[in-house]
Amino acid sequence: MDDNKFLIHVKIAEKPYGLRIERKDEQLVRHAARQIESKMTQYRRVFSTSEVDVKDLLAMVTLQLSIENLRLERKNDTSPFADKIQQLTDELESYLKDSL
Repeated sequence: MDDNKFLIHVKIAEKPYGLRIERKDEQLVRHAARQIESKMTQYRRVFSTSEVDVKDLLAMVTLQLSIENLRLERKNDTSPFADKIQQLTDELESYLKDSL
């Protein structure tokens, strides 16, 4: 067993889960579990007039969080900048090589 990991308990969809995580990740994991619970509560309010299964709520929360994650990944994609920098570097090197 990994000595850097310890057991915490979080509740998601009214069900407790024991997770073995690194101590440095504890706040992140607990925050993630609270975020899931918060989003499930939001969806429960939206669909309060009808009986919604917990699996459906979890599916909607999962979809919402995945979309947010993909937007952040796209927003933080620096490859177009790196490609342009490489192109400019190549042009400069070519110019310097030809001018010598």
